[in-house]
Amino acid sequence: MRILLIEDDKIVADALVEALQRNGYTVDHLTAAEPGEKLIHITHYDLAIVDIGLPGMDGCELIKRWRQSGSAMPIILLTARNGLHDRITGLDLGADDYVVKPFKIPELLARMRALIRRCGSGTSSELLAGKIRIDLARRVAEVNDQPLDLTGREWEILQQLALASPKPLSKQVMVESLSDWDNELSDNAVEIYVSRLRHKLHNCGVKIRTIRGFGYRLDE
Repeated sequence: MRILLIEDDKIVADALVEALQRNGYTVDHLTAAEPGEKLIHITHYDLAIVDIGLPGMDGCELIKRWRQSGSAMPIILLTARNGLHDRITGLDLGADDYVVKPFKIPELLARMRALIRRCGSGTSSELLAGKIRIDLARRVAEVNDQPLDLTGREWEILQQLALASPKPLSKQVMVESLSDWDNELSDNAVEIYVSRLRHKLHNCGVKIRTIRGFGYRLDE
């Protein structure tokens, strides 16, 4: 999954980028709000983490503009402002959740997982697809209590397809979610990962169906 982080504090940002990448997320980091205003309409993000106290345009104004433009992307607000009014303002403008600084990174990761689940597929941390049990919290896919041997990108593709099911997922969204700004994947690379995943899902009660000219769908 691809995360947009907008945070101008280098120490906080570096720690977050490292933690997010260690947990399997692709992260794009900005230090100001202005470049992010239109970026989300160019690149697909599964979630944004936005600091309130940014130079120039603050985080609340950015969230307001995103929502006015029609974006439904999940947003977590980072704030050093512990006052009730600031938290209410951020939520009223369109943030889905907030975390008060200083915070523990495991709590932020848990809030991210919960928000992505709510926006993608209900409230459970587990998904069932055919014979596969997909544990989003532990990042494990199991068949008959035995873990599937998946690479990081194979897991990411399976997770995205399961969250989108029964709707198809576009290849462009998959490319953007799996790519870094400085390491952009090609369509062919995604096709290779999907092919390898198909082979590993043989006899698991699911099939990755190609939707010609669009992308893929996970069918039971």
